Parts: sequence; structure tokens; C-alpha cells
Amino acid sequence: MRILHTGDWHLGRMLEGRSRQKEQEQFIDELVEIADASQADLILMAGDVYDSVNPPAAAEQLFYDAAARLTANGRPLVVISGNHDQPERVASVSPLVRRQGITLVGMPTSEPVTVHAVRTGEVAKIAALPYPSEARLGELLAGDAGEDELRLAYSARVGRLMNLLGREFTPQTVNLAMSHIYVLGGVESDSERPIQVGGAYTVDPSALSCGAQYTALGHLHRAQRVKGGNMIRYSGSPLAYSFSEAGQAKSVAMIEVAPGGEPSFEEIYLRCGRPLVNWKSSGGLQEVYGWLDEGRDATAFIDLELRLTEAMSLNDIQRLRKSREGIIHIRPVYPQMEQELEEMARSRMPVQELFRRFYQRQTGGAEPEDSLIELFLELAEEERREPVEGEEN
Repeated sequence: MRILHTGDWHLGRMLEGRSRQKEQEQFIDELVEIADASQADLILMAGDVYDSVNPPAAAEQLFYDAAARLTANGRPLVVISGNHDQPERVASVSPLVRRQGITLVGMPTSEPVTVHAVRTGEVAKIAALPYPSEARLGELLAGDAGEDELRLAYSARVGRLMNLLGREFTPQTVNLAMSHIYVLGGVESDSERPIQVGGAYTVDPSALSCGAQYTALGHLHRAQRVKGGNMIRYSGSPLAYSFSEAGQAKSVAMIEVAPGGEPSFEEIYLRCGRPLVNWKSSGGLQEVYGWLDEGRDATAFIDLELRLTEAMSLNDIQRLRKSREGIIHIRPVYPQMEQELEEMARSRMPVQELFRRFYQRQTGGAEPEDSLIELFLELAEEERREPVEGEEN
């Protein structure tokens, strides 16, 4: 049986107000192409169908279109909800699609999923566990316990559920597990907000030891294998959703496995999606305009950091933004300001006052316009909001 593993589509997600709809449509086109060309017998979608619990209509339509196209030849599709999804919304159309071979699992359940592969005649048993939040588990884990104790309690609860779901595994079936969780040892990106990564909601790999030949995970956006007893993998997201993912190759996973056998794995890299790149210029505005004129990273979204000795004007910033629609962040860095930022941290001086004093020194005493101060505060807020690696998607 050939199994195509994907996840973390985040349909409806934007990048600082820029729509990713067209890129997501291209991903669905490519995924259907891969499924057909590789003769996939089963598709596992490991959660975060949408980017929010109330996705736009276009995102829902894209998901329904994807599900219909992926199962057009009788190929089963199994989808679980992730931490970004509203579980009842994901599962709400189950009565309409069940006969099409589409299984939607919104809330944790004790019943495994059974699917039949048309091409091979094999049967797969899937221990499918949607994002098991404390609320969804219906079990209060908080209280006076310390973090280590909470983590162990949560991990043990997930382990009990996985073992319950795997009770129907047999030597004659292809035995699979799927969940949307953070497994100890996984490498995060900052676009995996806002679930707790690590801490009390970390799952030990041993909790997934339910007898599955392959475990398909969602939640972390970097495709990776997690150390554990059997093959445990995150498929990663199909698009780069934050600049911490700049330069990452995006992919889906293809697994081939027979009952009782060891799975073989192939990573299939995706062509879709605009790249996200980080530009760091030490040569000022002229260097950046040179890059733009030569067409550098022409289709990319750009996070721009500029080292400058003189304050940027409002006209400079507006001209840059008009030069390339893909410029998302503009972060001027001034050597003098870096020193004063340290002083501000000690003195608690308001950031707008720090900028005003810096501007006055750079311009011989001129007062910055209110619109320029507002723009600087906007840029500073963008920088503050940009999470660090390891802060959750």
C-alpha cells in the first residue's frame, strides 16, 4: 500500500495581510498530481486544515475541492483536526462525504479508522488522534503539579488513547497512526502558533508505541523524522508560513508498506509557493535598490534588514514598498540606536522618545513628523511580533 502523508495546510492563512490563496490552490493542484502519478492508495492529512476556527468561505471551498479531487478515483482520504481547526466544523460534512471514501475526525475518539485500498486489496487500520488539547481530552491536567509531572500525565494520557486506538491492529492489516501533537525532539518554527510547544503539552515518543508501522504527524512545519521505536515523521507544511522557515524545502511524504513489513519512505519536494527570504544589507538603500534592479528573488516575500547611519525618511520607506510588492518587513538598524536601545532598556524611556532624540541628532535638530513616528512604531511592533525560533505556530 502506498500512503501519501501531508498536513498543516493552514488554508486561509495570510502573511502580513498578503493572501496566500493562489499559492494554496497551486499546492492542491500539485498534491493531486503527485497522488495520481505515484498511484497513492491512501492519503493522510494530519491536521490544521484551516488557519483559524472560523475560516473564510474561499478556504472551505478549497478544502472541499481538494477532498473531492483526491478521492475521485476511489482513493480514501483520512483527515484529523489540528489545533487551529474547530473540530466540529472539520467533521460537520461527514454525512455528505463518507460514501466518497472521505473520513473526517474532529474530536478524539476510541474508534480506529478502517480503510480499504482499491488497487492492492489491502486493509489499513489507522489510530487517528486529532489534536488532543486538555479540553478535547475532557481531562483537567492543570493544578498544583509541576511542569514535569503535567508533561508526564499528558503524555501518559495520549499513550493510553493511542493504545486504545491500536487495539484492532493485526498482522494482516497495514497498521498506521496519525496525530497532531508536539513530540519531544521535534524542531519548531515560529509559524506553529499558538499551541503550547514543549512543556506540559509535550508528548514522549514512547507514548506513540501502539504497534503502528508508520506514524504520520502534523503540527510542526519543518519536515522531519522524530526518534522513536518505529518510523515517526512530520510531513511539514506545504508552504513557508513565517520567515523562520526561509530557505526550507517543502515536501510531502510517500510511504510504501505491506502488512507486517517495514515501511519505505520517499520525500517528494514541492514546486508550489513563493519563497520567503531574509535580506540583510550593510550597504544602505543603494545596495537594496541594486538588488531590486537586478531582479533578485523576484517572486519572493522579503524580510529586509538595513544597516544605516542616517535616519530613513517616510519617502524612503514608501519608495521601497512601491519598488517591490513582496517586501513585507523593513527593519532599519542604526549603530547609534542599538546602543541607545540598550540604554532605553535600562532607563525604560518610551521608544517614540528614543526615536525622536535619535532623529533630532541625525538631522541637526529637526522634529520628526507624527506620521514618521507612527510608521517607526509600526515597524518596531512588527519586529516585536516576529517570534523567536521555538515559539509555537
